[in-house]
Amino acid sequence: MKLDKISQNLLEKIAKIHEIPNGAVSFRRNGKGEIVRSTPSIEIVRKEDGSGINIFVHSSCKNESCHIPVVVSEEDFFDLVYNDFYIEDGASVTIVAGCGVHSNGSGGHDGIHTFHIGKNAVVNYIENHIAIGNGSHKVLNPTTNITIGENSVMNMETNQLGGVDYSNRITKATLKENATINITEKILTNKFNVAKTDFKVHLIGKNSKCNIVSRSVARDESEQVFKSTIIGKNECFGHVECDGIVLDRAQISSVPRVDAKSNLASLSHEAAIGKIASEQIIKLMTLGLSEKEAENKIIECFLK
Repeated sequence: MKLDKISQNLLEKIAKIHEIPNGAVSFRRNGKGEIVRSTPSIEIVRKEDGSGINIFVHSSCKNESCHIPVVVSEEDFFDLVYNDFYIEDGASVTIVAGCGVHSNGSGGHDGIHTFHIGKNAVVNYIENHIAIGNGSHKVLNPTTNITIGENSVMNMETNQLGGVDYSNRITKATLKENATINITEKILTNKFNVAKTDFKVHLIGKNSKCNIVSRSVARDESEQVFKSTIIGKNECFGHVECDGIVLDRAQISSVPRVDAKSNLASLSHEAAIGKIASEQIIKLMTLGLSEKEAENKIIECFLK
């Protein structure tokens, strides 16, 4: 399948690929599933109503990858997709998802992803979102619902890379005995962008663990709201760390919450919001960078 330049550009930004890769793939463009390819260990099946896909990762899957990018390039088009993931006991898989929107008007994508993870499995989930074009109403609203079985691990990396005018990112997870979830979030907003994040994790199993790290930068007159709730219902561990850099006339609000419903729960949170230290700027300027270049370099390193 030959990709147009817009699709190639968006795929490179959201999945670091220049063309449709080998292996298990689902490529959705402007509301249509254009490519669906399975492997013996990863089975991808279109939903009968065309609203998304079911992905079955079998126990035989060991360190394989699955790519499921979405591109929206039609003007004034909003896509809604429901994807369900069934991860069998003992499987290990990396899933690369995300959506790129190109619009000079309005356009967007709402992705509802639901994970059913069995026992003794490892899932690495990467979800990138970006919007480009001159439109002023580019919207991306990812929702992720996760159930993690005993002794399983999910590593989730979620990034909003820029250009998104409005986003409301919702993640809900329930962890069983000895299950672990590690979440890393990176957000960049500028102009009049609005980005909202809401994590809610239920630690119901003994020795379940959750670690959430958020890094964000707000520029110009953009606004960010970060919310997180960890609920401990057993002997468990949970920690939330939220760091933000505010520039220009932007705003960041951070609302971390921990809720211990067991006297054996160990839960903590920390949040820090501030500007770039002037001494950091000055130090880089002595190395030959302009003030703006120094600022951009600090932001780049902060969001790595």
